[in-house]
Amino acid sequence: MLPFRISFLFAWRYFKAKKSTQAINIISWISSSAIAIGTASMILVLSIFNGFENLVTSLYNDFYTDIRITAQQGKTFSLTPSQFYDLQNIPGVTALSGVAEEKAILVNGEMQTIIYLKGVNTEYSKVASIEKHIVRGLFDLGSVDTPKIVIGAGIENAVLADVSPTSFPLTIYLPAKNTTLHSDVYNNGLHAANIIPTGTFFIQQELDNEYAFTNLSFMQYMLDLKKNEYTAIEIHTQATCDILELKKNIEHILGPSFKIQTRYQQNQSLYMVMQTEKWIIFIILSLILAIAAFNIIGTLTMLVLEKQKDIQILKVLGASNTQIQYIFLAEGFLMGVIGATIGTIISIILCLLQTQFKWIKLGNGTFIIDYYPVKMQVTDFLFVFAVIFFIVMAASWWPARKASKSYIHLKSSD
Repeated sequence: MLPFRISFLFAWRYFKAKKSTQAINIISWISSSAIAIGTASMILVLSIFNGFENLVTSLYNDFYTDIRITAQQGKTFSLTPSQFYDLQNIPGVTALSGVAEEKAILVNGEMQTIIYLKGVNTEYSKVASIEKHIVRGLFDLGSVDTPKIVIGAGIENAVLADVSPTSFPLTIYLPAKNTTLHSDVYNNGLHAANIIPTGTFFIQQELDNEYAFTNLSFMQYMLDLKKNEYTAIEIHTQATCDILELKKNIEHILGPSFKIQTRYQQNQSLYMVMQTEKWIIFIILSLILAIAAFNIIGTLTMLVLEKQKDIQILKVLGASNTQIQYIFLAEGFLMGVIGATIGTIISIILCLLQTQFKWIKLGNGTFIIDYYPVKMQVTDFLFVFAVIFFIVMAASWWPARKASKSYIHLKSSD
């Protein structure tokens, strides 16, 4: 009986030994090289996807909050002071802000654009990280009597706004709930007011083109809302907080008439698209690697033909068909391991070089960064190794089985 360990010793000897036909040695290294290239490609592509995903989600995470509460029906809802206090004191909540959000028309002379205007309170800088993305001016939202606006870079370009201490006011138009509000009324129930641009943020093109911020009191005034009436409550939580437990606590305080969304649920389609793209690429590269593994079939088939005499001697010594099969399965496994190890080392070196020196650049300068971001993840390495193991074992199975079925027909020398 041949122990499994001895099967690997035979496989290693066959791999490194010089063959009678030099082509077998060349094809063996070509097979391992194909696995190495496939492994490196898969890890590099997945790491680049991870880098972009990490970049995009970090940008969205600075805009979208950990928890967002909205009404199940209708645009607005009211909270009593005791409910607001209870929300603030839920374990895990570090800050929260009432929000009044509505579509608006922003006008600067003959230039105008439609935006989403969010009114937030003074605690909002603790809830979302908009302030760190200010590229011009300050995150100054003003007051109900002197309203100010912080706009996205796309909106700034659309209306040619001047964000500076000496800038001229813009005009904002919002839909009127009641017609008794003491402000100018424009075209069938739109409230109008002058508003001073004080800052510009630059996060992500979709957000920069659509969103602007002002103070909550001004928005409630313009939308005819009461002081305890909001379109949303946005919450920042501790990093170690149990989000599911937090949602249960919020539901207990507010009841079933509210929709409570985590950051993932607010952007579920975005996260799903990114993950789907990543794994589609992974499957395509796996298929390419499977095609490359046909080299292993050819290499092992030629090796089986060369080692017919060894196979017969081993069978005479008592080796079973299964043990012979293990030897050639181990041979294919070694080709895969050597190739995967080389490919992994190459990919790690390239990822580290890209992280350090950023030497592979993006094609244009319109993105927020000008280089390919990379982020290696242990789970990607495990998935790649699992796929390589499956492909290599599948490619090695037929030649190994053919070797195990060889018949004994040794002849004497006389």
